[in-house]
Amino acid sequence: MTRNELRLRVEAATAWLAFQLFRRMPIDAASALGGLLGRTIGYRLPVTRHARRNLARAFPELRRSELERTLRRMWDNLGRTVAELPHLRTLRFGPGERVELVGLDHLETARAKGRGLIFFSAHFGNWEVLGPAAAAVGIPINVVYRSPNNPYLEWLFQGRGNRDAEMIPKGARGARRALELLRQGKSLGLLVDQKMNDGIAVPFFGREAMTAPALAQFALKYRCPVLPTHVERVGGAHLRLVVEPPLAIPETSDRHEAVLAIMTEVNRIIEGWIRRRPEQWMWIHRRWPD
Repeated sequence: MTRNELRLRVEAATAWLAFQLFRRMPIDAASALGGLLGRTIGYRLPVTRHARRNLARAFPELRRSELERTLRRMWDNLGRTVAELPHLRTLRFGPGERVELVGLDHLETARAKGRGLIFFSAHFGNWEVLGPAAAAVGIPINVVYRSPNNPYLEWLFQGRGNRDAEMIPKGARGARRALELLRQGKSLGLLVDQKMNDGIAVPFFGREAMTAPALAQFALKYRCPVLPTHVERVGGAHLRLVVEPPLAIPETSDRHEAVLAIMTEVNRIIEGWIRRRPEQWMWIHRRWPD
């Protein structure tokens, strides 16, 4: 066994043990412990330096103390999100429940069109709640995801889906499968806030960011509603899922122009979420080329 193989196996075993620990704890306790680990250990990881640069460029007006407080809160949210993973299938949704639902009227209006739906979100709040919440209101979401660098962690990604939906790995084969599902009138969920080297340049916080155009291409092909959706943390392990009105899909013969217009609006919406609650976005992403 090579040293790298050993590292991957140890990493996967550690993740499995942590998952089992959090699963055996009540969700509030698990979330609190995850937050503690995030803001004490995660905050000190080298990757925080990259997050600090991103945050300082996006919010140059922040004083140093505010910037560091935001970074600690970001790690608190990330730790809580990880610790809540084993509890996703036990969550309850609706008024007075752990996850409040806002904007379901937009969802019902879009569903009435009788086409497949595209939900887009970002690594914001607890983004993992979107799938279970949609399933709870009768719309299984087939999620497009990036396969982990560690193949021994694939179980963690597959375990996040629900029985009536698929987890679709990114790539040419995944894109074909996603299109087939949309053609069948089924729904897709995409996280579209990560850098894609061979994507298109779209403004994000005043800087060009390489952005995956697949969402726009899918929407143009099938003229299906595109719903901005995010899950924000409102306190501890209590969350709010917000569905916004569907995007306007341009009517134009210039496909390149239409794709750029859609993705520019997508980035604008995500930027708005982050500006309101910067501590809930994962700033450790290498979102910009520089």
